[in-house]
Amino acid sequence: MPLVYLPGSERETSERQRRARKIKPQYAEGRLVKVAYANNQPEAELIEALLLEEGIPSMMRRSGGFDVPDFLAAGPRDVLVPESGAEAAREALTPPAEAGERL
Repeated sequence: MPLVYLPGSERETSERQRRARKIKPQYAEGRLVKVAYANNQPEAELIEALLLEEGIPSMMRRSGGFDVPDFLAAGPRDVLVPESGAEAAREALTPPAEAGERL
């Protein structure tokens, strides 16, 4: 059995497998901590995608007091990451400083 895929014999991979390949193991340890707040589900999904591109796993949950299924995609969300990736996540979500701007 070959250890590589032959041309034309590639197995289809699921979205879950593609996402798992992007995650860096050093960012996947510890308890979950909140690193961002989103006004709705699409905004939270955008934040999750930005973090995944940096190799940081994340998940979203409805913010306290808004856990009502009737809201569907509306309502605020918290974005959570493992503790080991929290600092990297905050750094990835911080907008870059302008060239003329001083910190």
